[in-house]
Amino acid sequence: MRNDIVHPGADELTYEIRQIVDVAKKLEKTGIDIYWENIGDPVAKGERIEEWMKEKIIDLINKENDIFAYSPTMGDLKAREYIAYERNIEGGIQITTDDILFFNGLGDAISKVYAYLKKEARVLIPDPTYPTHSSAEKAHSNKKGFTYRLDSKNSWYPDLADMREKVEKNPEISGITIINPDNPTGMVYPKSVMREIVRLAREYQLFIISDEIYSNIFYGGADHKKIASVIDDVPAIAMRGISKEFPWPGARCGWVEFYNRDKDNVFDRYCQSLIDAKMLEVCSTTLPQKMIPIIMSDERYYPYLKKKNKRYEKRSKELYETLKDVDGLIVNEARGAFYSAVVFEKGLLKGDEGVEIENSEARTIVSPFLKKEGPPDKRFVYNLLASTGICVVPLSSGFNSTEQGFRITLLECDDKKFSYILQKLKTFIEKYIS
Repeated sequence: MRNDIVHPGADELTYEIRQIVDVAKKLEKTGIDIYWENIGDPVAKGERIEEWMKEKIIDLINKENDIFAYSPTMGDLKAREYIAYERNIEGGIQITTDDILFFNGLGDAISKVYAYLKKEARVLIPDPTYPTHSSAEKAHSNKKGFTYRLDSKNSWYPDLADMREKVEKNPEISGITIINPDNPTGMVYPKSVMREIVRLAREYQLFIISDEIYSNIFYGGADHKKIASVIDDVPAIAMRGISKEFPWPGARCGWVEFYNRDKDNVFDRYCQSLIDAKMLEVCSTTLPQKMIPIIMSDERYYPYLKKKNKRYEKRSKELYETLKDVDGLIVNEARGAFYSAVVFEKGLLKGDEGVEIENSEARTIVSPFLKKEGPPDKRFVYNLLASTGICVVPLSSGFNSTEQGFRITLLECDDKKFSYILQKLKTFIEKYIS
């Protein structure tokens, strides 16, 4: 090329959750059965959208021609009216339809939220965290990210002292990201913790990004509250969508809610830049937006979610009971989303562990990922994959973490298969670390 056309942050755009799929597909061709525990797609794991939901979608398609047209740039008005109404009756900050902006899925929203920040403005990210957040934040600045610790020995709650220290020492930090309920840990923030984060943001004049894509997926006694309930006068952006709830990930339908634009002129101008960027694209997908008030207002919707959450709770308990007594592991019961993060005690993995992979073809395929200089948990994950077919994601390279461990989903719909996977996983771990 005449000139270098590569963005300086291009190397930060990694997504091991899907990258491991390429390796697993190759292993599958050698005769290994793959158990796909790497990606949070409920449909791919066997969940079916309810028949009554399908009927409502078909009915709308048959009745309304404008589902094939552009929607307003901010999003379908009825959808925004419904979202604003629901948010306002929940209590906390009150919003209007003008505070809601639709995107083509939260991946689109996350990318733009970080991309349109001033390069020097940094956002403090959880460790571990969903890689779209960490990659987008680092890519926009082309610098190493700032992270605060989630404590695996304290129900994965944020280490508030660590968060404060990072904010105090790094004046370029302009915002804090939280994911609640959390991916990858399955943690749900207590309201007291949320209030402390809001207090810190107010003290240092920061804004908050609250990823709430799993906001209606919580269980096990968790009392989930959205950031809107505690935000008071602090500027914030909440993120929601339908991909995990309906579930309809292929719809690519998510939205953000702006809080307290009127409290800070800089934050207001930043929010307007996100709206202007969406205007350049015209709008987001129309049909799924129109389905939001139709499906969510149906009397069957929340009972359906409650039933689904019971299944995730059952999976969480079984995983915890299966792995809790394995020496060297830190395991927590998930309370939200549909994941669990399992951690190896610090120093347990040395980076030279391994097992004899019986399938010679499989051994050849994964050998590039078993290098001793790489993260020890990545070495573990690829040994696990080639030996058992269980496909999970390492916390270090997959979730931008200093912890050594892995994330597994709670999505398997077949009870016997899920128990089989857990027993197989337990047996392998015990052999691997013995």
